[in-house]
Amino acid sequence: MPAPTLRRATEDDIAFIMETERLPGYERTVGRFEEDEHRAYLADPAWRYLVHPEMGLALLHGIGSRDGNLCLRRFIVTKTSSGYGSVLLPLVLSHVFEETATHRLWLHHVKENTKAAKLYARFGFLHEGIEREAGLRPDGSRFDLVNLSLLRPEWASRRG
Repeated sequence: MPAPTLRRATEDDIAFIMETERLPGYERTVGRFEEDEHRAYLADPAWRYLVHPEMGLALLHGIGSRDGNLCLRRFIVTKTSSGYGSVLLPLVLSHVFEETATHRLWLHHVKENTKAAKLYARFGFLHEGIEREAGLRPDGSRFDLVNLSLLRPEWASRRG
């Protein structure tokens, strides 16, 4: 079997992206966009959507940032506890640091999402702090966000 690869998403991938965002459990940890938002972001050069049509996706925001900061806005697998995250995250990191001028890749995750925390730590992301009650769910409840980042030199030293 060939090694999995990510590709840039197109409008033809919006149904897959929306379906994946709406898998059970992600409403509390990932969030979702509506179709018109996805169309607008796909057309915006500051956004980059990467997909593996069976395993998952990554949404990046801040391409071309003057300071070299890029946000991993969403990282979603189609099947949790499947190992897909451990396969796809290194592909995302390689894309970010080999295909863009990014110096610092940052993200935040819901504090209670311990699976995500373990995955990101395993690939070198460092804890930067907590944004208390920074997230708002559709039901009106608030939640804390944990900030993490990975710098280009850190990524390079882990590869080496």
